[in-house]
Amino acid sequence: MTTRTSPRSRWARATIAGVTALVVLGLAGCGDPPAESASNTSHARASTTTTVPSTTSTAAATTTTTAPPTFTWRVTAIDAPLRTRMATSWHNGCPIAIDSLRYVSLVYWGFDGKAHMGELVVNADAVGPLERAFSSLFDQRFPIRSMRLIDDFGGSDDQSMAADNTSAFNCRSVAGSSRWSQHAFGRAVDINPVENPYIHNGIIDPPAAVAFADRSAVRPGMLLPDSEAVAAFTAVGWGWGGSWSSPDHQHVSATGS
Repeated sequence: MTTRTSPRSRWARATIAGVTALVVLGLAGCGDPPAESASNTSHARASTTTTVPSTTSTAAATTTTTAPPTFTWRVTAIDAPLRTRMATSWHNGCPIAIDSLRYVSLVYWGFDGKAHMGELVVNADAVGPLERAFSSLFDQRFPIRSMRLIDDFGGSDDQSMAADNTSAFNCRSVAGSSRWSQHAFGRAVDINPVENPYIHNGIIDPPAAVAFADRSAVRPGMLLPDSEAVAAFTAVGWGWGGSWSSPDHQHVSATGS
């Protein structure tokens, strides 16, 4: 940085030696501002300030506090790159045209207590009800482990469940039958499959969910009768599979099947 000599300094050199000494002594007494004024100059002169009064630091902390996360829900049509990504979940012969599906990105609470961005593909007519249901889950701080498209697991329902992944659309039949699942229409969601297993003929699916077969031991992320989480879906007209004779605790759908 270029240093400029002030007119006052040039005048000082031009004076007699005695006056110069007096001026120098006078300037020495006018050095840095007293300590009590440091709070007024610390922001503009941060490089010269070594101690910040506690009142200043408290004010700074207040102004930089991050606002709590809020629920967001963004809906878009299925574009060309997403069609490519969905090569394992949608194909010719599916019971629904891909143009009838929508891609949703949303904020949810994780088991780590932090807000995360998730994604779902659902039927266009399911967008409204699901927005209200997932907004309610967010308000409840209901934890979700993972929320990625089934295509990230090669379209495999088994792999997605093993990863405790919450997912919606997948062009597949009902397990053990040739009948289309509601997932194939984009009108069903499987939530926290490990915490909410499908139990049929004595089989617990996914296998990692064995510890959650006992529904009396309530833990975070479980969908239970009369719970706020289940009520979030029944309030928008969706049914829960946990009440079936072969309970599918993870499953919620527009038709209840």
